[in-house]
Amino acid sequence: MTDESLEFDHASVLAKCARGEHDALHQLYVYEGARLLGVVLRIVKDRGMAEDIVHDACLNIWQRANSFDPAKGSARTWIFSVARHQALNAIRYRDREITFDSNDPTDIDLDEHFQHSSVVEDAFDWQTGQRMDDCLHQLETERRNCVLHAYVDGLSHAEISAHTGAPLGTVKAWIKRSLLRLRECMA
Repeated sequence: MTDESLEFDHASVLAKCARGEHDALHQLYVYEGARLLGVVLRIVKDRGMAEDIVHDACLNIWQRANSFDPAKGSARTWIFSVARHQALNAIRYRDREITFDSNDPTDIDLDEHFQHSSVVEDAFDWQTGQRMDDCLHQLETERRNCVLHAYVDGLSHAEISAHTGAPLGTVKAWIKRSLLRLRECMA
């Protein structure tokens, strides 16, 4: 933790937002706006859409600040969770079609999938991105696809289950085990 992050009191700013102090939302945006944009941009992969989502997330934070419960977690985590959920909801509802190279709609060509996304290169430095790519390639195709659908496409487990035809419990297990393997591979 840096000295800078110790100086900014996220919980205090949320409390001020809950009391209706407009300056608190401005302080929050100035301090966390760029990082919120980065998180949202990695999810939606469209800068204009990401900027709109950050704006909506800030309004949502302002309106729901009184629902923050410090017993459940940190204020900063809550703030980023609001933005992340806003982004995931946005991509769930936009018409988005993934093109597949094969006749099997559950088989995603990993190289093709990432070829159109500069966000992956922006999100990781080259070596980390290459390591992640290598680790993803080590997973079995259907498990890799489930992870990509969940964390790149923002689909829910139920949506992945419906898309792949695999039972919901199987999809959940594949994702959980795959994440453990990825964590081990990246370490």
